[in-house]
Amino acid sequence: MSTTANKNGRMAMTIAGVAVGMVGMAYAAVPLYDLFCKVTGYGGTTQQVDVGSDVVIDREIKVRFNAAVHRDMPWNFKPVQISQKMHIGEQQLAYYEAYNPTDKTIVGTATYNVTPHKAGEYFAKIDCFCFTEQELKPGERISMPVVYFIDPLIDEDRNLDEVSEVTLSYTFFVKDVEDAETTVGR
Repeated sequence: MSTTANKNGRMAMTIAGVAVGMVGMAYAAVPLYDLFCKVTGYGGTTQQVDVGSDVVIDREIKVRFNAAVHRDMPWNFKPVQISQKMHIGEQQLAYYEAYNPTDKTIVGTATYNVTPHKAGEYFAKIDCFCFTEQELKPGERISMPVVYFIDPLIDEDRNLDEVSEVTLSYTFFVKDVEDAETTVGR
């Protein structure tokens, strides 16, 4: 009887260990995937850099700008310009505009990606509003810059020879509202 009880005890401990491990992996999956995307550019995640490129090549590329808000975010958010044509390696400046039409102070945070996804690792941002939380008071409107360039190494990637246009997309999410009430009838 003792042997069966020991086997059952070991089996229960093994199952419990596997269950705890699975829960731990589930919690670690999102941050690990996010880190993987930031390091590799996978999934259209752009690269963050401190300085621009010192090489500009003759190949031109068009960068389109897209803006969206999560369904719970009441801000109006849009790119100031629809697109920019540039030479690869050339540093550019683009602006997005956000407006808070509510009577509450709202803190927002933006996520971003680049399409086609395979070009994400070559899209380098030097300065971006997505690196910090944005706070807008009631009725406040702000212009937010993005300083970026397309890494000249894109020209060496034969899988990207046909890419002549990339899209930089941002989505704003509510991070915090000044109080627990809902915003503008939501």
